[in-house]
Amino acid sequence: MTYDDATHPTVPVRVGDRRARIDELLAPAIEAIWTCGFETFTCCQDLGESNASRVEKPPHMAAYVESRRGWMLIDFPVDSGLAFLTAVANAGPRDAFYVRMTHWAAPDAWDVKIKPMDSAMSDEDAPSRFGLRLLQGSFPGYDLPELVRRLREHAAGRSVPPAPADWSTVGRRIHRADRPGGLAGAHSGEAARAGAFRRSSGAVRARCRRRRPRRPSPAGRGRGPVRGWW
Repeated sequence: MTYDDATHPTVPVRVGDRRARIDELLAPAIEAIWTCGFETFTCCQDLGESNASRVEKPPHMAAYVESRRGWMLIDFPVDSGLAFLTAVANAGPRDAFYVRMTHWAAPDAWDVKIKPMDSAMSDEDAPSRFGLRLLQGSFPGYDLPELVRRLREHAAGRSVPPAPADWSTVGRRIHRADRPGGLAGAHSGEAARAGAFRRSSGAVRARCRRRRPRRPSPAGRGRGPVRGWW
């Protein structure tokens, strides 16, 4: 559902017995989310713009409004929100879109929060009682087409096999497991290095044995190895 103040133009969306008027830009995404079986609370297609009027009363909101111009927001129950993120991640490649939605340090990284909510906010005569009820996902509006595409892929039962991601935009070093061949490649490389080390160590020990100093035997018959060195 949308916010009650109808800040944006809305269009009707219906999937099964769910129906509501949704911000027109987010309508395809909400329809796809419902088709996948995920629940939603609220959504907003212009997060910064819709909160611009708040700056007049709480001025501290100015920085938030400017940072969220062109961004969108969808609120979920926690379980549905986690299932939504999992579906979107698995329905496409681990590209820049994936990095934005998963890593906080990426350029234009998604802002995903699970917010503890106090039930006393809606019933001020009741004692406070916090619970994890809301997962809020905010993302740049230019991610909307890819988001809808991935949701439709998930609804159709299609996914993309796991693969290493390019984490260079977040300054993360590439782990051996992220290289071509993944863990198997890393493990085989380590095994090869270990084998080479064992072979070289054996050769060194063989050379050392050949070079052991020798001393005359007590009876004077030839020379024997000095014992107790190895």
